[in-house]
Amino acid sequence: MNWKEEFPLLSEKVLKPLNEIVDDCMGDADPACVASCPMHTNVKKYVNLIGEGKGKEAVEVIREKLFLPKTLGRICAHPCEENCKRNEVNSPLAVASLKRYAADNFDDPNNWDLDVAEDNDKKIAVIGAGPAGAQAALDLRREGYSVTVYDRLEVYGGMMRVGIPEYRLPRDIIDSEYSLLEKIGVEFKMGVEIGKDIDFNQLREDYDAVIVAVGKHQGRIDRSLENHDADGIYHAAEYLKEISLTQAFDGVGKKVAVIGGGDVAMDCARSSLRLAGVEEVHAVCLESTYDEMASSMHEINGALNEGVNFNLAYGTHKITIDKDGRVSGLELKECTTMFDKDGNFAPEFNENNKKALDVDTVIFAIGQGVDSSFDNEDVLTKRRNGTFECDPLTMQSASAENVFVAGDASGTAFIVVGAMAEGRRAAKSADRYLNAKDLKEGRVAEEEGSYTTKLDIPLDWDNLPKPERVHGQELDPKERIKSFDEVEFALSQELAEKEAERCLQCECRLCMGECVMLNDFCHSPKDLFAEVMTTGDIDPLIPYSCNMCSQCTIVCPNDFKIKDKFMKMRKEMVKNNNGKSPIKGHGAIEMHQFLGFSKLFNIAKPAKDKK
Repeated sequence: MNWKEEFPLLSEKVLKPLNEIVDDCMGDADPACVASCPMHTNVKKYVNLIGEGKGKEAVEVIREKLFLPKTLGRICAHPCEENCKRNEVNSPLAVASLKRYAADNFDDPNNWDLDVAEDNDKKIAVIGAGPAGAQAALDLRREGYSVTVYDRLEVYGGMMRVGIPEYRLPRDIIDSEYSLLEKIGVEFKMGVEIGKDIDFNQLREDYDAVIVAVGKHQGRIDRSLENHDADGIYHAAEYLKEISLTQAFDGVGKKVAVIGGGDVAMDCARSSLRLAGVEEVHAVCLESTYDEMASSMHEINGALNEGVNFNLAYGTHKITIDKDGRVSGLELKECTTMFDKDGNFAPEFNENNKKALDVDTVIFAIGQGVDSSFDNEDVLTKRRNGTFECDPLTMQSASAENVFVAGDASGTAFIVVGAMAEGRRAAKSADRYLNAKDLKEGRVAEEEGSYTTKLDIPLDWDNLPKPERVHGQELDPKERIKSFDEVEFALSQELAEKEAERCLQCECRLCMGECVMLNDFCHSPKDLFAEVMTTGDIDPLIPYSCNMCSQCTIVCPNDFKIKDKFMKMRKEMVKNNNGKSPIKGHGAIEMHQFLGFSKLFNIAKPAKDKK
């Protein structure tokens, strides 16, 4: 007989105390970089591989989650870096730069995974060839679906292609990485506008399911201003789109003002400097300091280095025009505060402090919306800015069960990698829908998007090295504004490996470092006790292997008393085994157990001070 047949299951009295470890042990908790990534890329693993000089293996890890490593290595907003443990003392790990290093140097299309399941005779249409639509198409094609992507643009990438300047993201990178979808059989119909060339309802009838992943192609202009419709006034979406497609903009003048403080505004400002004929570029934003601006400091510094003139803490007061109806100037007024006492956006101005800019072109970068005009019969329930109502977990449309929404169209994805995660969720839901499965069963939000990890290990920074973040080289600002050539270079091998060494490889398995016994039986106490609670039993060898030294408790951030749990198991096993050890060969110590538990040989006296 084996121990499972010999001994009864552990009692509730023994099992219940294990809950605290199962619930709160951090042994299996992801590091912040992995939890923060909407696609849960294993940052810790691939960074470690880079540090070991294993670039090819690092790319393989990245591609387990991301089919756009070169793209994301350049333009990802890297939420992984925001929560990096090194932020506590200096700069976070340069995760995006390391991803780019690995992808640029070791990603080989000959090694791409081209496997797809057998065709299942079901068809799915995807509206939008941006990152959300592309990710959904990729995942669904791998599951054997016939997938067709429609986009009114003639080129791949959606807003990545026409919203992010070429000096940040070269177009051949997009085309190269998107070629994976063609290789596995995704069909693209570019230059086709749904709602115009093909009716949306007809598309729903022709396909078993539809993924709506249209981007934010509608810009915004402050129409409260007089002369807002004058010649020379444009919104960021149309401005960046034309520049992205032609490296020019018909109608731009010599002196440009860009209104807004976000990354899109910086893209407009820096792109303007590269246009033929432009002599001056001004950035105008309500924020009073660079730190308060919505844009990343990296983009702000890029604009400053290239010669953009910043007008901080100013808002637009008046647009002046010449006799031909062309912008001739911009009058600004000081912004004294942006928010009211409740934190709502409610800017106030000092009308007595104004200044004028001599400009002939004004670009508004104050927000963008989704063009929902393809849904000309209002099949889908809409939110503000043209986005669509959908379930936040499954991405299923609130009003059409065979339609799923992702990316900009959902109104909840604000960065490229976030849009990809929504595309993946939408694909998973469409697959379940078409196989008559429950869309939500077994799904947890934190497993399909960013979340806050419970891993929180205090570090003794006084005794830890604090190397500074490395930075790659860039083109000289005076030279780079003469073209749309890529500004930043990939890290060298030396710098990449040096930066990778800064990774702390965050995890909480301190107890495993102290206990030889635990390493023989589990990855972490949580894994061990979760299995015990599930099955109700445990091999007696495990609790009897504990020597009750308490070293695990001493190093545990949560002070879990693991030995106490094992001792209760041992006592119950002895009790259930007629006072004998459950371990074969322990007969020699039965007398010791008898004496140890005997009241005759154990006398307890209260302390004199009653403590």
